[in-house]
Amino acid sequence: MKKLFVFVIVVSAFGVLLAQPSSVYAAEGGVGHYVPGAFADFGDMAPPSGVFGLMNWYNYYNGSAGAGRQIEEGGLIAANLKANSSAEMLGAGYTSPYGILGGKFAVAAFVPYLWVNVTGSITGPHGNTLTRTDFASGIGDMALIPFWLNWTCGDFKWAVQLDVYAPTGAYNTGRLANVGLNYWTFEPMASFSWISKKIGLELSAAAGFDFNTNNDAIDYQSGDVFHIDTTIAEHLPFFGHGIIGIGANAFYWKQFTADSGSGAKLGAFESQMSGIGPVLSYISPPICGHTLVAEAKWLPQMDTHYTLSGNYVWVKVGLAF
Repeated sequence: MKKLFVFVIVVSAFGVLLAQPSSVYAAEGGVGHYVPGAFADFGDMAPPSGVFGLMNWYNYYNGSAGAGRQIEEGGLIAANLKANSSAEMLGAGYTSPYGILGGKFAVAAFVPYLWVNVTGSITGPHGNTLTRTDFASGIGDMALIPFWLNWTCGDFKWAVQLDVYAPTGAYNTGRLANVGLNYWTFEPMASFSWISKKIGLELSAAAGFDFNTNNDAIDYQSGDVFHIDTTIAEHLPFFGHGIIGIGANAFYWKQFTADSGSGAKLGAFESQMSGIGPVLSYISPPICGHTLVAEAKWLPQMDTHYTLSGNYVWVKVGLAF
């Protein structure tokens, strides 16, 4: 486990990685760059000093909203929204032997590729309603971690970091589906993980704030967001072939400032959601001197306000060098 890199941040959701179905609906649609479940457990903590890691994350989302819930996407107001999206995220990271205050510096980056499909009912200027389906695919908003300071003490790991989401994905007004959000997000985060070497019990948590810039294409300022993910799991030897873990992951996502700008046609639109679901992980024994870590989780959304309601599915794989 010491040589395991563990996945780093995920990014994106919407545009960035597909974010929630994020990208499925641009941020003004009630979601932001952070995708619930991205940072949630031991596998998302920083790697040991001097370790380089490659990661492949896959995220799938499907969700819907009824006729009574309007959502703004790409400058359009739509009801009866149904969306599904897939995101393939390739990432790399490295922890240096240098640091301050007893911690070590790390850096990481992710490049997502998304497939987004959205259907909704749009009312025209003359009162006519039509059903429309849009599809988009391509590279989404990149996620960068230029600052990541982490500490290890026995069974405990903790870290602080700054994640930056860059608007590298395509964004077109007048479309329900986009692979980019067309704005920057700056995300300070703190994380903590404890795994008992004696009993295999894990308690992990990661919390952060997302501060968004303006989407100049439609003059839409998305509100800022607080989010937290927590995990409890048990890790046990897997018949001499590594370690397997099983547990639960829960998340809470809350927008704490209002949307604004001339493009915010639905007003404050302060979204909120929570969810909980199972998580399964695996750590391989050394393979030619390298460690493989894999994780799968299903996170149904609950208590949704001003956003779609659906399910997140994550599959993550990381290899440490």
